[in-house]
Amino acid sequence: MAPTPTPTPTEFIDVRRAGDRAHTHLDWLDSRHSFSFGNHYDPDNTHHGLLLVSNDDVVRAGAGFGTHPHADMEIVTWVLEGELEHRDSIGTAGIISPGLAQRMSAGSGIRHSEMNASASADVHLVQMWVRPDTQGIEPSYEQRDVTGALGAGGLVAVASGRDHDGAVTIHQRDAVLWVGRLRPGETVTVPDAPHVHVFIAVGTAELGTEGGGRAALATGDAVRLTAAGARSFTAGPDGAEPLIWETN
Repeated sequence: MAPTPTPTPTEFIDVRRAGDRAHTHLDWLDSRHSFSFGNHYDPDNTHHGLLLVSNDDVVRAGAGFGTHPHADMEIVTWVLEGELEHRDSIGTAGIISPGLAQRMSAGSGIRHSEMNASASADVHLVQMWVRPDTQGIEPSYEQRDVTGALGAGGLVAVASGRDHDGAVTIHQRDAVLWVGRLRPGETVTVPDAPHVHVFIAVGTAELGTEGGGRAALATGDAVRLTAAGARSFTAGPDGAEPLIWETN
């Protein structure tokens, strides 16, 4: 008997506005969740493709996430403003600041903490989780400075399972995170993939939609594209910093 073919996703473009995200507000943390997370569970909003978590966090000065465990997850952290201190159970310690791509592979199990490295200023970051393609690997950590590549314009692969030059390596062959620090009016092409998640971390932009239309996007907005093909993305008058996941 011939194998059952994998169904082809139906083309779809779903715009999610910043204010519609679930919100966690504590005295030390202001967090917006693009997908179900923690106590915020919606069975209709658990992932997009391989992307399970996209948390937009502001951590107050001197505070942070104490030591806690993870397993079998590829965790990518992107700092927008301030500095985040990372420490883990495999002996890694370091400071993550804007322009540094960081990846932690939880694998068979790891414990880590993430603290605001400043006693006086907030740190603003986006943390994203994707499923690994192999379970139970040895935990590991990697960070790379991609500031120079971002300064050249366009989209830069900052976390990849496909050996993109200069990117941190994630253990998921079907996922790539692209980031851009786009100048006002700069246009790039959003990748053509079964599932693409476009998050506007900073700025405003317009995304090409069906029939030549354009969706206006602002900071905190996201677009979920399913089998939507390559789309144009144009930064607004103050530029834009999109985080774009390309996954199966």
